[in-house]
Amino acid sequence: MSFALDPRLEADTRLIGELRLSRLLLMNDARYPWVILVPRREGLVELMDLDPAERALLMEELARVGAVVGALPEVEKVNIGLLGNIVRQLHAHVVGRRANDFAWPGPVWGRGEAVRYEATALERRLASLRQAFGVG
Repeated sequence: MSFALDPRLEADTRLIGELRLSRLLLMNDARYPWVILVPRREGLVELMDLDPAERALLMEELARVGAVVGALPEVEKVNIGLLGNIVRQLHAHVVGRRANDFAWPGPVWGRGEAVRYEATALERRLASLRQAFGVG
């Protein structure tokens, strides 16, 4: 089997690039700097579905992405989550938060409608993240 991205993730995100294990995606919601990592392995649902070496690699990738998101000027706190209740494909969210954001202090999931990036802002954000990760 080959890797395929879940259609909902495909619809809600834009490609940043590829890390060693994971596809790196930007959630198309300008309310938060929100990056999603999806390990490029078919059939994964839970974190424990990865073998130990890949699980460790995913943790390193999450730490790297968290550091980049956390360094953005508008970010005060980084949230990392692996839920999978709606999209079953294993994926991890890295969300930059601030005390006055729309959902603070609660989680971002299920809070209002996404605010899509304007085309220019989307391209700027993608270019900045691609440069930070050395991808794309």
